[in-house]
Amino acid sequence: MSEAIEAFLATLPEERQAAMRAVRETILANLDSQYRETMLPTMIGYGVPHSVFPAGYHCNPKQPLPFAALASQKNYMSLYMMGLYVGCTDEAPTEDLAWFRQAWAASGKKLDMGKSCLRFKKLDDLALDVLGEAIRRMPAQRYIALYQQSLVR
Repeated sequence: MSEAIEAFLATLPEERQAAMRAVRETILANLDSQYRETMLPTMIGYGVPHSVFPAGYHCNPKQPLPFAALASQKNYMSLYMMGLYVGCTDEAPTEDLAWFRQAWAASGKKLDMGKSCLRFKKLDDLALDVLGEAIRRMPAQRYIALYQQSLVR
Protein backbone atom coordinates (compact mmCIF):
# COMPACT_ATOMS: atom_id res chain seq x y z
CA MET A 1 0.00 0.00 0.00
CA SER A 2 1.30 3.42 -0.79
CA GLU A 3 2.32 5.54 2.18
CA ALA A 4 -0.02 8.33 1.06
CA ILE A 5 -3.03 5.98 0.95
CA GLU A 6 -2.13 4.51 4.34
CA ALA A 7 -1.75 8.02 5.79
CA PHE A 8 -5.14 9.01 4.38
CA LEU A 9 -6.86 5.94 5.80
CA ALA A 10 -5.20 6.46 9.18
CA THR A 11 -6.90 9.86 9.50
CA LEU A 12 -10.37 8.26 9.43
CA PRO A 13 -12.39 7.00 12.41
CA GLU A 14 -11.94 3.23 12.96
CA GLU A 15 -15.33 2.24 11.55
CA ARG A 16 -14.69 4.24 8.39
CA GLN A 17 -11.18 2.85 8.10
CA ALA A 18 -12.56 -0.69 8.16
CA ALA A 19 -15.21 0.09 5.56
CA MET A 20 -12.83 1.98 3.26
CA ARG A 21 -10.22 -0.80 3.53
CA ALA A 22 -12.81 -3.45 2.68
CA VAL A 23 -14.02 -1.53 -0.38
CA ARG A 24 -10.44 -0.85 -1.45
CA GLU A 25 -9.55 -4.55 -1.12
CA THR A 26 -12.61 -5.47 -3.19
CA ILE A 27 -11.62 -3.00 -5.89
CA LEU A 28 -8.00 -4.16 -6.00
CA ALA A 29 -8.98 -7.84 -6.08
CA ASN A 30 -11.10 -7.22 -9.19
CA LEU A 31 -9.27 -4.37 -10.93
CA ASP A 32 -7.74 -4.96 -14.35
CA SER A 33 -3.95 -4.73 -14.25
CA GLN A 34 -3.90 -1.77 -16.66
CA TYR A 35 -5.51 0.52 -14.08
CA ARG A 36 -3.43 2.30 -11.43
CA GLU A 37 -4.33 3.23 -7.89
CA THR A 38 -3.23 6.69 -6.74
CA MET A 39 -3.84 9.05 -3.88
CA LEU A 40 -5.70 12.10 -5.10
CA PRO A 41 -5.93 15.25 -2.96
CA THR A 42 -8.94 14.02 -0.95
CA MET A 43 -9.67 10.48 -2.12
CA ILE A 44 -8.18 7.24 -3.44
CA GLY A 45 -8.35 7.18 -7.23
CA TYR A 46 -8.25 4.44 -9.84
CA GLY A 47 -7.51 5.40 -13.41
CA VAL A 48 -6.00 4.51 -16.74
CA PRO A 49 -2.43 5.86 -16.77
CA HIS A 50 -0.96 7.75 -19.72
CA SER A 51 1.23 4.72 -20.48
CA VAL A 52 -1.98 2.86 -21.42
CA PHE A 53 -4.10 5.78 -22.69
CA PRO A 54 -1.80 8.66 -23.69
CA ALA A 55 -4.65 11.08 -24.46
CA GLY A 56 -5.64 11.22 -20.78
CA TYR A 57 -8.83 12.77 -19.47
CA HIS A 58 -10.48 15.07 -22.05
CA CYS A 59 -11.25 17.76 -19.42
CA ASN A 60 -7.58 17.88 -18.45
CA PRO A 61 -5.32 15.74 -20.67
CA LYS A 62 -2.50 16.01 -18.10
CA GLN A 63 -4.59 13.77 -15.83
CA PRO A 64 -4.97 10.03 -16.35
CA LEU A 65 -8.41 8.82 -17.41
CA PRO A 66 -10.41 8.46 -14.15
CA PHE A 67 -12.26 5.19 -13.63
CA ALA A 68 -13.26 5.09 -9.96
CA ALA A 69 -12.58 6.89 -6.69
CA LEU A 70 -13.15 6.15 -3.02
CA ALA A 71 -13.82 9.05 -0.66
CA SER A 72 -14.80 9.83 2.91
CA GLN A 73 -17.27 12.72 2.96
CA LYS A 74 -18.64 14.54 5.99
CA ASN A 75 -21.85 12.49 6.34
CA TYR A 76 -21.04 9.34 4.32
CA MET A 77 -18.44 7.52 2.29
CA SER A 78 -18.70 7.34 -1.47
CA LEU A 79 -17.48 5.25 -4.33
CA TYR A 80 -17.47 7.08 -7.65
CA MET A 81 -17.90 4.49 -10.41
CA MET A 82 -17.37 6.29 -13.70
CA GLY A 83 -17.18 2.92 -15.44
CA LEU A 84 -20.89 2.41 -14.77
CA TYR A 85 -21.85 5.87 -15.93
CA VAL A 86 -19.74 6.20 -19.09
CA GLY A 87 -22.08 6.47 -22.07
CA CYS A 88 -25.26 7.15 -20.06
CA THR A 89 -27.75 9.61 -21.45
CA ASP A 90 -30.74 11.33 -19.89
CA GLU A 91 -32.97 8.91 -21.79
CA ALA A 92 -31.55 5.57 -20.68
CA PRO A 93 -28.91 3.95 -18.50
CA THR A 94 -26.18 1.86 -20.07
CA GLU A 95 -26.40 -1.94 -20.02
CA ASP A 96 -23.72 -1.91 -17.32
CA LEU A 97 -25.66 0.46 -15.09
CA ALA A 98 -28.89 -1.49 -15.63
CA TRP A 99 -27.07 -4.72 -14.73
CA PHE A 100 -25.61 -3.07 -11.61
CA ARG A 101 -28.98 -1.79 -10.38
CA GLN A 102 -30.58 -5.21 -10.94
CA ALA A 103 -27.73 -7.09 -9.22
CA TRP A 104 -27.79 -4.66 -6.30
CA ALA A 105 -31.56 -5.09 -5.90
CA ALA A 106 -31.10 -8.88 -5.91
CA SER A 107 -28.59 -8.52 -3.06
CA GLY A 108 -31.33 -7.11 -0.82
CA LYS A 109 -29.26 -4.02 0.01
CA LYS A 110 -30.69 -0.52 -0.36
CA LEU A 111 -29.01 1.41 -3.19
CA ASP A 112 -28.12 5.04 -2.45
CA MET A 113 -26.65 6.19 -5.74
CA GLY A 114 -26.49 9.36 -7.80
CA LYS A 115 -25.24 9.25 -11.37
CA SER A 116 -21.92 7.54 -10.67
CA CYS A 117 -21.69 8.06 -6.91
CA LEU A 118 -22.56 5.19 -4.59
CA ARG A 119 -23.05 6.53 -1.05
CA PHE A 120 -22.75 4.41 2.09
CA LYS A 121 -22.50 5.03 5.83
CA LYS A 122 -21.20 1.65 6.94
CA LEU A 123 -19.78 -1.50 5.42
CA ASP A 124 -23.07 -3.35 5.98
CA ASP A 125 -24.73 -1.01 3.48
CA LEU A 126 -22.71 -2.55 0.64
CA ALA A 127 -23.01 -5.60 -1.58
CA LEU A 128 -19.25 -6.11 -1.98
CA ASP A 129 -19.76 -9.03 -4.37
CA VAL A 130 -21.74 -6.78 -6.72
CA LEU A 131 -19.11 -4.03 -6.44
CA GLY A 132 -16.38 -6.52 -7.25
CA GLU A 133 -18.24 -7.85 -10.26
CA ALA A 134 -18.91 -4.30 -11.53
CA ILE A 135 -15.18 -3.55 -11.37
CA ARG A 136 -14.26 -6.88 -12.99
CA ARG A 137 -16.76 -6.35 -15.84
CA MET A 138 -14.93 -3.20 -16.97
CA PRO A 139 -11.35 -3.97 -18.01
CA ALA A 140 -9.35 -0.90 -19.01
CA GLN A 141 -9.49 -1.49 -22.76
CA ARG A 142 -13.28 -1.83 -22.69
CA TYR A 143 -13.55 1.30 -20.54
CA ILE A 144 -11.34 3.26 -22.94
CA ALA A 145 -13.46 2.16 -25.91
CA LEU A 146 -16.70 3.17 -24.17
CA TYR A 147 -15.16 6.46 -23.06
CA GLN A 148 -14.04 7.30 -26.61
CA GLN A 149 -17.49 6.40 -27.97
CA SER A 150 -19.12 8.72 -25.45
CA LEU A 151 -16.90 11.61 -26.56
CA VAL A 152 -18.03 11.19 -30.16
CA ARG A 153 -21.69 11.59 -29.09
